[in-house]
Amino acid sequence: MSRTVKDMLATYPADLGDIDRAKLIKCIEECAACAQACTACADACLSEGMVGDLAKCIRTDMDCADICTATAAVLSRHTGYDANITAAVLKACAMVCKACGDECEKHADMHEHCRICAEACRSCEQACNELLGALG
Repeated sequence: MSRTVKDMLATYPADLGDIDRAKLIKCIEECAACAQACTACADACLSEGMVGDLAKCIRTDMDCADICTATAAVLSRHTGYDANITAAVLKACAMVCKACGDECEKHADMHEHCRICAEACRSCEQACNELLGALG
């Protein structure tokens, strides 16, 4: 996917200012990957025998997938850019990724999909925080 994100940024006709393109690309990619992992993890949790024990994990996965998808969309739009909105979205995404990563880690010993999802959440959380730091 990195080629698509990178290529789309390269074709943007206006000046993007001094944003760190590498961090922006990484954040968009990590958000998309995390959204996919969380969606797949929630679905896998629904197929487990003790699905009731995974209710909070499923809900957190679904919330994280939605926020990551929205964050990738916001980061992909540059016309009329508002740094305050971008910062708020990045903070929210990092927060939900932390919560989801924490929840999935509780189940990671029993469910490999939760371990993989927790890793995706941690990567996305880090990418959001790095981009947030680069915004100043």
